[in-house]
Amino acid sequence: MFFRICYTIIAMKQFITKLTKDAGKILLRHFRKDKSLVKLRKSVKGITTKYDIMVDKFIIREITKKYPTHNILTEETGAIDKGSEYTWIVDSLDGTTSYAYGNPLFSVCVALIKGDELTIGTVYAPAIDEFYIAQKGKGAYFNNQKIHVSYIKELRKSYVFLCDGGETNRKRSGKIVFDLYHKVTDARKLGSAGLETAWIAAGRADAYVTTKIRPWDVAPGVLLVEEAGGKVTEFKGRSWDWKKKQSDLIFSNKKLHNAVQNIVKDL
Repeated sequence: MFFRICYTIIAMKQFITKLTKDAGKILLRHFRKDKSLVKLRKSVKGITTKYDIMVDKFIIREITKKYPTHNILTEETGAIDKGSEYTWIVDSLDGTTSYAYGNPLFSVCVALIKGDELTIGTVYAPAIDEFYIAQKGKGAYFNNQKIHVSYIKELRKSYVFLCDGGETNRKRSGKIVFDLYHKVTDARKLGSAGLETAWIAAGRADAYVTTKIRPWDVAPGVLLVEEAGGKVTEFKGRSWDWKKKQSDLIFSNKKLHNAVQNIVKDL
């Protein structure tokens, strides 16, 4: 039984790696080549391109062929519930606005949940060729090299990522920026939650704050950060729940978590 379980996990890890990279290659083939995407630039929230849909269909088809009884939850299609203990969570193009603008900071995000436990998560940014993968209890990796969150202990020395996720209340977003920005070294926004979480895991920044974020945007990132030694909670300190439609979340190197939480918990 033990060897059967191990073999299954290895097979799933190989599958999710190939799936995520193949999806990224599809996006890359069309990147900066479709001039019609310019018209989408008038909107920041809720942009969907034909490439989001194209890759979403590709991923669903591949998962269904390999694991026909598994559940799937994607940004473009929603929930495909087959009553399985396994659920695949997918964002076929995380950072659609970046993609439409020709910005290379976009990614494919795929995670596998067994029961309520994150098991495997991947983030792939094809335009910069960065692949991240984490497996529960096995650590987090960037292009085959093990990664760890940063060791910064003081908030005033920290770099943070800020993203309003699905938040439409700009006054609230502005309040979060205002309350945090003057207490840190600098704040950035990448435009892809997949990359923002992956870069926290890789120690490229020290904390990430996002509001009303959807599960498909952060599912692999939650596992990446935790497996890299970091911490992820809601603003009030509760654990992330993938079944919630949206969440206010803090990702951190753990050392700064309480300091960040104390600033945003009531916002």
